[in-house]
Amino acid sequence: MSRIVILTGAGISAESGVPTFRASDGLWCGHRVEAVATPEGFAANPALVQDFYNQRRRQLAEVQPNAAHHALARLAADPAHEVLVVTQNVDDLHDRAHRAAGATPPLHMHGELLKARHIVTGAVQDWHSDIPVELDLRPHIVWFGEMPLEMDRIERALDACDLFLSIGTSGNVYPAAGFVSAAKHAGAHTVELNLEPSLGHSLFDKKILGPATQVVPDYIERLLS
Repeated sequence: MSRIVILTGAGISAESGVPTFRASDGLWCGHRVEAVATPEGFAANPALVQDFYNQRRRQLAEVQPNAAHHALARLAADPAHEVLVVTQNVDDLHDRAHRAAGATPPLHMHGELLKARHIVTGAVQDWHSDIPVELDLRPHIVWFGEMPLEMDRIERALDACDLFLSIGTSGNVYPAAGFVSAAKHAGAHTVELNLEPSLGHSLFDKKILGPATQVVPDYIERLLS
């Protein structure tokens, strides 16, 4: 049985209509990242931050998993492979595709839009509607300056994997940008599938460039054949 770790970023969901995290002008959907994606921004203006994520949460109803999400779900459901999909995305498109394929859910290292976290206790719960500003809740999102989720599990999987795929990532956000080095150190074959080369493209054994909805299904089909 092959052991595969797959890292996905904004590029895989962009073709479904999900806005990428940071545009070329340094703004995210018209807002400074520091204002809506840091603990300091939330402390300074919780109403703005809650409204920002409430809008993102509502937008999920307007998008669907694309061919790349479904291809990875088929691979994850194949009993011949042990697959861990680690996503930097906070949308639920991987989750929907995995449920449809009967695959193990993905790991959301940066949190999930459809969950809320209690500000005091840290308890996490499913949350599919707007979060009222008067509640002691915050979006279950890992903001800049906070530790990504389940890093121990990710590191164990990287240490044991035979194949590492990076899909739709810029390669400029750590610790995710360092996953390829960890996988190579463990002896894994490393492949980047991206619209354009990432910052760390030279670290990969193989690079496949093109839209995720084209290159990912093609590559996964070869793995499954």
